[in-house]
Amino acid sequence: MDNLFGDLRLGIRRRIRATACQAAAEYAGRWGWTVALGGVPRGRSVVRCACARPHCAAPGLHPPHGGGPRELPPGASPHVVRALWDGTPEAAVLLPAGHAFDVLDVPEPAGLRALVRLERMGTQVGPVLSSPTGRLLFFVARGTAARLPDLLYRMGWDDAALDLACHGEGSYLAAPPTVLAGLGAVRWLRHPTRESAARPPEARLLLGTLAYACHRGRERVVAAEPAWLAS
Repeated sequence: MDNLFGDLRLGIRRRIRATACQAAAEYAGRWGWTVALGGVPRGRSVVRCACARPHCAAPGLHPPHGGGPRELPPGASPHVVRALWDGTPEAAVLLPAGHAFDVLDVPEPAGLRALVRLERMGTQVGPVLSSPTGRLLFFVARGTAARLPDLLYRMGWDDAALDLACHGEGSYLAAPPTVLAGLGAVRWLRHPTRESAARPPEARLLLGTLAYACHRGRERVVAAEPAWLAS
């Protein structure tokens, strides 16, 4: 019986390793992204990360300060990817922001409303990740994080209390098939394509709609609060 359970555990480990390696190899080889070996998800739920970044997109899966995860460059071969994951098959697949893209991070309800509106308007949206933390992550052109305050100012949203963050250089995203402990799996809401992976949209094309959706979402929350709490 012990041998049976041992074989089952080994089979599970092999499946996890194959899935993670295949995904990481695709991100590096097919989409031309840098990939990083993350930590191993633990049993309890982790939403807040030791890095203290607003809405960290890889909570508990990367070092908090300096000495970041081991990274592989764009175009890394499947053999190299397998070698990196071989010792820790359950490790998360991370994508470092600030290399090929930055990411706008918004609450899921606001993000879904904005996504519908953007696509109805014919706006070309890049890859979109859905996190089990209740956030949507919109891939945009690199450098957005540094320019976000100015972009919001130019659009008239600089004084608004928006639940909107941007992940740039130094931030990591948990990528499918990574599971966030106690929460569930990260998944693609809009898969990357050859064009969107290489040239994600400029943030200005999405930001106005995303900011408006976040603002309306905040208004709904405030309107639903008891008067004594909203005051």
